[in-house]
Amino acid sequence: MPRTEMENQRLRESARARILAGARTAFARRGPAATMADVATAAGVSQGLPYRYFRDKAELIRALVAEVVGHAGAAPDDGPRAATAGDRLRRLVTDLVEARRAQPEIFALLDQIVRDQTTPPELLELVAARGREVVATLRELVVAAQVDGEVAPDDPDQLVVALMACLDGLTRFVAAYPDQALTDFPDPAIVMRLFAPPSPKADRRR
Repeated sequence: MPRTEMENQRLRESARARILAGARTAFARRGPAATMADVATAAGVSQGLPYRYFRDKAELIRALVAEVVGHAGAAPDDGPRAATAGDRLRRLVTDLVEARRAQPEIFALLDQIVRDQTTPPELLELVAARGREVVATLRELVVAAQVDGEVAPDDPDQLVVALMACLDGLTRFVAAYPDQALTDFPDPAIVMRLFAPPSPKADRRR
């Protein structure tokens, strides 16, 4: 019995997802130097199958980067009953930290793409644009939480830079020490202490 068009579509979507998963693995290992053959091997598919879904390696990288940056640090949406700015900041920071624990190969890939001198300018801009969105959201939440006294009254730009440097360090830590990262990866609550307002006791000692 021939397959229905819906079944064929599911198979195509499954194959494309498998190829993208293989690309994440291959490019995380070798950076943009990875070949379509490397992708096929990592995906466990025939050497020619990736070309049925992506014209060439450049198109595959564009699709992969678009997928990665689309999920890298999306702002929490609380709907009509929004939590406080501090709560939303805590949730976003938690998501950013935990993503690096759960999917280190994705962030290793982004780091390699940004640092590789052969990366096409449009890919660099795609990654940079997503980074700007995350930074802008973080700053907005920091400023709002400062008004409510939930975040330290320091320069918001410096607070965001400190966090981004911490996240960058976590990406490199996982890549360099994957075994240690399994046991010593920091809890998001530790990272959130960057934003902690002074305690009343600290104020009285001044």
